[in-house]
Amino acid sequence: MTIQVGDNLPEGTLQLANDGPQPVNASELFAGKKVVLFAVPGAFTPTCSAKHLPGYVDHYQALKDKGVDTVACLSVNDAFVMGAWGKSQSVPEGITLLADGNGSYAKALGLEMDATGFGMGIRAKRFALVAEDGKVTHLFVEQPGEFRVSSAEAVLEAI
Repeated sequence: MTIQVGDNLPEGTLQLANDGPQPVNASELFAGKKVVLFAVPGAFTPTCSAKHLPGYVDHYQALKDKGVDTVACLSVNDAFVMGAWGKSQSVPEGITLLADGNGSYAKALGLEMDATGFGMGIRAKRFALVAEDGKVTHLFVEQPGEFRVSSAEAVLEAI
């Protein structure tokens, strides 16, 4: 079942990818904070690299100015890929890159998608959510092939 506004973020272990793989408990990472978590289908893929992640890089300070404590990007890639992508995209220190290598967190959110037809396996849908102290307050899930509602600009407008 897909997570909804009002639900608590699920338990799960992710890998912090900014400084090499480091396991992190999602509940601990998000506890007591206002978080924007956005997910991309894959690091180094066209829309993710040209628009989605760069939008959050460009608007990072504006999100902070709106009271967001943590901006995190999730992808079903390994931590090494996420770390390399972050470096190639000049991701600032404040944006947390989260590797969900097996897609277990995306599945726990109910926001996984089957991209085997494209040779990509199970991935996260393109989405963004806002959570406060682990409870979802806003949820923006893209329709397949679209990029509108989960952009940094759309999230900023909503919060």
